[in-house]
Amino acid sequence: MFGERFTWVAVPLAALCLAVSSAGVAVGDPYPTFPPDQNQLPQLPAEPQIYDLLPIPVPAEDPWYADPADLASYAPGQIIRTRSVQTRILGIPFPVDTKQLLFRSNDIHDNPIATATSVITPGIPWTGSARPVVSFQEAIDSTNSACNPSYTLQVGTMKEAALATGWLAQGFAINVPDFDGKFNTFNTFDEGKMVLDSLRAMKNDATLGLSDSGIALYGYSGGGSGSIRAAEMRESYAPDVRLLGTAFGGTPGDLRLQARYATEQRPGLTGISNFTMWLGFAGLSREFPEVFDATKLLTKEGQAILQDMQSRCVYTIALSGMYRPISDYFQPGLSLETAPGVMQVLQEQSLGQHIPDSPIFWFHGIWDELIPASAVLPVVNDYWNRGADLRFFTVPLPEHVVNAVAGWPPAVAWISAVLRGLPPGPRFKADFQIPG
Repeated sequence: MFGERFTWVAVPLAALCLAVSSAGVAVGDPYPTFPPDQNQLPQLPAEPQIYDLLPIPVPAEDPWYADPADLASYAPGQIIRTRSVQTRILGIPFPVDTKQLLFRSNDIHDNPIATATSVITPGIPWTGSARPVVSFQEAIDSTNSACNPSYTLQVGTMKEAALATGWLAQGFAINVPDFDGKFNTFNTFDEGKMVLDSLRAMKNDATLGLSDSGIALYGYSGGGSGSIRAAEMRESYAPDVRLLGTAFGGTPGDLRLQARYATEQRPGLTGISNFTMWLGFAGLSREFPEVFDATKLLTKEGQAILQDMQSRCVYTIALSGMYRPISDYFQPGLSLETAPGVMQVLQEQSLGQHIPDSPIFWFHGIWDELIPASAVLPVVNDYWNRGADLRFFTVPLPEHVVNAVAGWPPAVAWISAVLRGLPPGPRFKADFQIPG
């Protein structure tokens, strides 16, 4: 579709370097001087400014993503429009068939929204049954629609694209939804709705041949958030989706505990976690603007930081927000605990609102610096005590990304077995913890 207009040599390295060096520099005074124990990085250019230099239009400028005037008349999962695109990894075309579907879903307040999914099918024949599907939820963790996988798959910058090859090589199809929507939510239950509605849309497209496919969900970190929320909601929201299992890890269970951890100044590597609260505030303010109101809760300096994070991908959000605790920027006398409605929203959006009715494979690092096990294990125990079909284990390794790598091979093996009709295995809870 984009063959004649997509030429990487048209975007020389010099242009990208120029963009990195100057595109995002603010006009006027830079940020105020921060305390010496905080992040001292200057204001960084935003990734969408780089994408503006590429010949494929970003979603905000691409009419294909536009809402129809009668969006409310569409059923959840009903297709609005489709197109075929070229998938790339690091800019190199990848030999698969990729069809994108724009479909209707619902936000957290059940208002109609439109978002997209990309269905990737390998050229490997599949016989004897419907081709299995892995719904791969990337850790989008961003505040701009140009960071969503329906766009980054086309330009070759989807950061987790290589992980999908383990299933594509087996002949499985891959569903990759923009489960944070065009407005880029974060860690809320409408992520689950968008995942499930993307699968409905996939089933509704008869040309894909996936209407009777067994489906498994995978995601890590922010991708795990969308995956497990879809698993929790399947029975009540989308019983027509045939879900055989969900493998995920690195995801906060209790958002109240996660917020308390990430809000305060932390030593060493754990100080990186501060960015997750800035990201959380930015995302939640889009769905709960009266509760997460920066003008009421944050100082002028805090509002400036949050405003700068309103249109970024996860990379520069992390760099801008780490070692910069949001607790230092609350209005005098306010905190997460005392700000009206904040803890209630976090509790309502935490895991455990429903128990999944399909098998779960869940892993988490004991020494995860972004998401401590203490914010995960209470929900694990709740799942277990309420009879969830759960397999949970902790990984005795440090660092969030290291644990993503360590947990991926067993997740691939488990999902592959489940999609091939093998039993998911017995329940277990191997929640080894640090003594003391």
